[in-house]
Amino acid sequence: MPEIAIIGAGFIGLASAAALMRDGHRVTLFDPAGVGQGASFGNAGTFAHYACIPVNNPSVFRDLPRFLLSNESPFRLRWGYLPHLAPWLARFMMSSLPRRYEASATALAALLDRAHDGYAPLLADAELARLHDGYAPLLADAELARFVRPRECLYLYSNSASFDAARPALDLRRQLGVAFDVLGGNDIRALEPSLAPIFERGVLFSNSWHFSNPQGFLQTLYLQLADQGLTLQRSTVDAVQPATDGASVTIEGATRRFSHVVIATGARSAQFAKQCGDPVPLDTERGYHVRFPGAQQLVSRPVGWAERGFYMTPMSDGLRVAGTVELAGFGDTRNRSLIDLLTFSSKRALPALDTPDSSWLGFRPTLPDGVPVLGRSRASERVIYAFGHQHLGLTLAGVSGRIVADLIAQRAPPLDLAPYSATRF
Repeated sequence: MPEIAIIGAGFIGLASAAALMRDGHRVTLFDPAGVGQGASFGNAGTFAHYACIPVNNPSVFRDLPRFLLSNESPFRLRWGYLPHLAPWLARFMMSSLPRRYEASATALAALLDRAHDGYAPLLADAELARLHDGYAPLLADAELARFVRPRECLYLYSNSASFDAARPALDLRRQLGVAFDVLGGNDIRALEPSLAPIFERGVLFSNSWHFSNPQGFLQTLYLQLADQGLTLQRSTVDAVQPATDGASVTIEGATRRFSHVVIATGARSAQFAKQCGDPVPLDTERGYHVRFPGAQQLVSRPVGWAERGFYMTPMSDGLRVAGTVELAGFGDTRNRSLIDLLTFSSKRALPALDTPDSSWLGFRPTLPDGVPVLGRSRASERVIYAFGHQHLGLTLAGVSGRIVADLIAQRAPPLDLAPYSATRF
């Protein structure tokens, strides 16, 4: 039986392992941090099938000065990192031109349209059953489905000007098949009475859901797969060597041969893609969250504040406030101003909040066009890429895993992969 290596044990890696094992493959995961760490640990927990608008969009030309100068901006750029980042930023600005932005949004929408179906094998033990009020097809008695909270996401705007500025993006979402309702202030307060009465407009996205514990979901999935033979090796992979009849990984000077290698290690995937002939302009967005223990009952769904760039998500251990973007590379030094911004802004939105008991910093993969890399490497069809999902790794895990399995099985994937190829750069 062929054995496949997956580098990365986050949402994409675990979903790929599950899909490959359904096809009968033996799989070894490599991740020095273990299962569900990194961005897979600290994300907002939202199944954001509506999030087809990439960060690179024409509004950056209007908003960038404000983002760089305002102390309420959810965006930070560490100036000492600018020389390294400059080529990425140039690509990002080019990708924000209308034609390229619309191409990115269309590519994301095509993937997101398949996101529900991608999760179905993970969340159901039999044929799909639809919840009574029309949410995603999930079985309530499936072991993994106990982590799922089916509730629409609410996105908020504190003034009409911000909402009007978002209208073009909302119109494009609707054109690309995203269903939502626009709400006024009274509607918002009826849905979430604990919110401060400072929000004039809102958008309620249909058929969305969130995880009560993203890492708990992944740990449970891993244990299920381990019972079926999945191996986890907590080691750092130093190199990938592609070949026409297989691929090898090097770990602490030792080399192991596999039939295929899957690169799914998020923001740290660029080195492996380069080794396989694909210099991909991958960088990292440093994201943050703070947790308010015992405050999960204040809202009944994920609530995002558009101008402040964060979500408030009720989870099993409290209210998680996650978001912001910092372009500063890797490193564990936290930007205190962004943690303070999350704390201050969330308490302004929910006055009943007390004090957070913890904060977190993680590294999201980011590509200048906002579209992940999915497909075969240039050097060998035996190396498969599944990385660069930016803010959508949780949402796109299921469909990405299916694509990985289809490529290895020589089956036609569920959509044309040309927009996601590493060679597009």
